[in-house]
Amino acid sequence: MPFTIAISRERKMLKQNRWLQAFIVVFVICWINSYIGNTDTSNWLLENTLVFLFLGFLIFTYKKYQFSDLSYLLICIYLCLHVYGSKYTYAENPFGYWLKDALDLPRNHYDRIVHFSFGFLLAYPMREMFLKWLKFPAWVAWTLPIEITLSISAFYELIEWAVADILFKEQGAAYLGTQGDIWDAQKDIFLAFSGAIIATTIVSVIKKVGNINEAQ
Repeated sequence: MPFTIAISRERKMLKQNRWLQAFIVVFVICWINSYIGNTDTSNWLLENTLVFLFLGFLIFTYKKYQFSDLSYLLICIYLCLHVYGSKYTYAENPFGYWLKDALDLPRNHYDRIVHFSFGFLLAYPMREMFLKWLKFPAWVAWTLPIEITLSISAFYELIEWAVADILFKEQGAAYLGTQGDIWDAQKDIFLAFSGAIIATTIVSVIKKVGNINEAQ
């Protein structure tokens, strides 16, 4: 079963794409599991608002444009990480507590992992969209994912502030998950920004190495 990447010319629709079908099944299982036994249903709904919007975008645009299997895999991993965090709230995530004990960390860092993953895992799909779908110049397709990651991360922190301080104060502490860190928002933005830079750098290096090998 072929596995496509951004430069692959062929795209298979859902009925013929076993990879995409598998990603959907994995995500649906994770999503259902995140709801069953969640510790705070109101927080779960708040955390999954962006998931609903993201999935709506993917479904709405699917007939016109299909991402590569690699992009769908990265998107699936990120969404699974996010919904797993929504089950327990990010600050109370069991995997984060396991890391805290194993590495002797001062706090539960699961939220940091997901913020970093936002940039690291979604930069490649964004690059593919700009390069293959919107036909932007190559240098724009390289820089826009980094800029968008930075701006969305900052905007998301504003949304968290609005939810916590204005709209749903009773869910505020759980939704923010700052765990007493006054610089939590800035660190989250920096991690997402760093993840996007690392991801685009890795892709750039692989591309250059591939071109050198082809030339030889």
